Amino acid sequence: MLTTVIMVVALIAIFYFMLIRPENKKKKEAQQLRDSLAVGDEVTTIGGIVGTICHVKENSIVIETGADRVRIELMKWAIANKGAQTEEAAK
Repeated sequence: MLTTVIMVVALIAIFYFMLIRPENKKKKEAQQLRDSLAVGDEVTTIGGIVGTICHVKENSIVIETGADRVRIELMKWAIANKGAQTEEAAK
């Protein structure tokens, strides 16, 4: 009986340290990135759109893409990272 309890506790600990904790850390880092967005930052969205932030709202941002100055409003959760993502950085 004691062995079974110890194995269950060990299994829960392994799940916590291998799955839950790293995922929470990733979410926290992504939230800090989205909270630190400012006008003038270059961002890449989860869809691969690269643009410069021209307006920041509470839950969304407006980015300007390309030479023709197209403006797109996106939700903050759609931002993948700051800066243009290259193939080397993606790997």
